[in-house]
Amino acid sequence: MLSLQNRKDILFFSILAVVLLVVLPAGLDAFRLTLVGKYLTYAFVAIGLVACWGDTGILSLGQGIFFGLGGYCMAMFLKLQASTPEATKSQSTPGIPDFMDWNQITALPWFWKPFHSFSFTLLAVLAVPTLLAMVIGIAMFRRRVGGTYFAIITQAIASILTILIIGQQGYTGGVNGITDLRTLDGWDIQSDHAKLVLYYVGAVLLLVCMLMVRFVRRSKLGRILRAIRDQEDRVRFSGYNVANFKIFIFAFCAAMAGIGGALFTLEVGFMSPTFVGIVPSIEMVIYCAVGGRNSLFGAVYGTLVVNWARTSFSESLPELWTFAMGGLFIGIVLFLPGGLASLYRTYLDRYVDRFLTVLGNRTSSTTDEPA
Repeated sequence: MLSLQNRKDILFFSILAVVLLVVLPAGLDAFRLTLVGKYLTYAFVAIGLVACWGDTGILSLGQGIFFGLGGYCMAMFLKLQASTPEATKSQSTPGIPDFMDWNQITALPWFWKPFHSFSFTLLAVLAVPTLLAMVIGIAMFRRRVGGTYFAIITQAIASILTILIIGQQGYTGGVNGITDLRTLDGWDIQSDHAKLVLYYVGAVLLLVCMLMVRFVRRSKLGRILRAIRDQEDRVRFSGYNVANFKIFIFAFCAAMAGIGGALFTLEVGFMSPTFVGIVPSIEMVIYCAVGGRNSLFGAVYGTLVVNWARTSFSESLPELWTFAMGGLFIGIVLFLPGGLASLYRTYLDRYVDRFLTVLGNRTSSTTDEPA
């Protein structure tokens, strides 16, 4: 018989799957459903932060780096798809992206050429953020840099990467980013049907990634990560290599963020440095904090709530929505330090426990009855 916690996880996972795959597609028009699809791409970062920040105590304020890298990898593939010699015959150098032609570049750079392959692009979406996270992790965690210092350093790296992308306009599209992405192997990704398909792909991938994060959290590895968060020195003195565990979980979360970034590019049709820097990185932490940094499901619902509130405020109060967002965050920190998940634990958890216990007892007694 499954434990109570496992039955609760199955129940919550089923509810979330029904909401994402049935309720929202049935209840929203194409425009609103596309917005939700975009929100879900941020949820990949939020669930990674649950494992990285909530479980291990590593607060990264630079997750936009990995989100952006995944997005740029996908954008480079899509841009090459749109830059065939026939489509760019009006340029001085046909066959290269338009922003390269505008910047007097006459040949496709070597690091762009592998992105003609979709298989390589999918590999790069995972590998590039993961490898950069490993480099950062090795440089920081093996020197025992953590806490506030690590958070500030990740912010600095996000700022540096943003400046680098903007400064290399001929190779990255500069401040405008990589735009006008319309087709994936000839498939129009801007049509309503494509948006619906991409929404389902994103939702299913999010559910799969949640299962992966849950597997890590429930394993021995997850217990060691929580021990590192609570008593790092004691774990180190017990013989574990704390740095390697931190590097792993940081790189694992970077891969999640990369997947979200790639899906974001497919959803919105562009990628720019505005999704890489400090502000989006902090917003991603807010999504996790509002939902509850120790709750996988809370992180997803927190992402949806914050982004829905931001869209609503920006539509009705375009001049005040940033203040409204700030007020929402301050209110959550002051009155709900455990995020929205703490509301559930305070008011609903005992009823869910009681319901599942009664249901389990009835199922057990039915199974034990003689035939």
